[in-house]
Amino acid sequence: METDLYLPIKRHLESLGFEVKGEVCGCDMVAVCGDAAERVVIGELKQSFTLELVLQGVDRTSACDEVWLAVAASRRGRGRESDSRVRKLCRLLGFGLLAVFAGDRVEVLVEPAPWKPRRDAKRRSRIVQEHRRRRGDPVVGGSTRVPQMTAYRQQALAVARALADAPQRPRDLKSLAPDAAKILQRNVYGWFARVERGVYGLTNCGRAALLAWAAPSQIVAGDDLLAPPQP
Repeated sequence: METDLYLPIKRHLESLGFEVKGEVCGCDMVAVCGDAAERVVIGELKQSFTLELVLQGVDRTSACDEVWLAVAASRRGRGRESDSRVRKLCRLLGFGLLAVFAGDRVEVLVEPAPWKPRRDAKRRSRIVQEHRRRRGDPVVGGSTRVPQMTAYRQQALAVARALADAPQRPRDLKSLAPDAAKILQRNVYGWFARVERGVYGLTNCGRAALLAWAAPSQIVAGDDLLAPPQP
């Protein structure tokens, strides 16, 4: 129960110099530090990290200096409090996050402080490149647990379609896929086989792929297809 978390969190905040009282004006706990600045902290308690807990914290932000969210730590460390995305969310909101372990041990997982994540330039570039290289819009947003039609797969299918009739050299396929040579040499999907030096043909696996991805909007080629990212 949430009440089981109250005393450990109360003791933790009191050790920091706060006077803590429970259930004040609808807040699970309110801590006030009687120094010159008079810091006001509101704490919300839940057995696990939930959307409702976050929404409660958001609702309290205008009435205090700091918001602390507190949860019971999962026994095997697999709860949401261990999820790096949860901690990042708390940092983005400026919330503190506490976990209460067995024996009433309290651990600070996130300090309540303003935070702006560093831009991940490589990840941003990878996303933008994939968006630009992908021909059309072949995947319905929200699709999961199914093979995705990436820009790399689009080019690989274009190469496979060109090899369906007869083996060819990579340079003959460059107009269809700028990185045809790399696609053939890496052979990520097992669709291609070298029939002789510098000449590649289509495997049975590749022919099956052409049937599986037979929609015209999915198998595309053209000069606007740039070098593929990692599959």
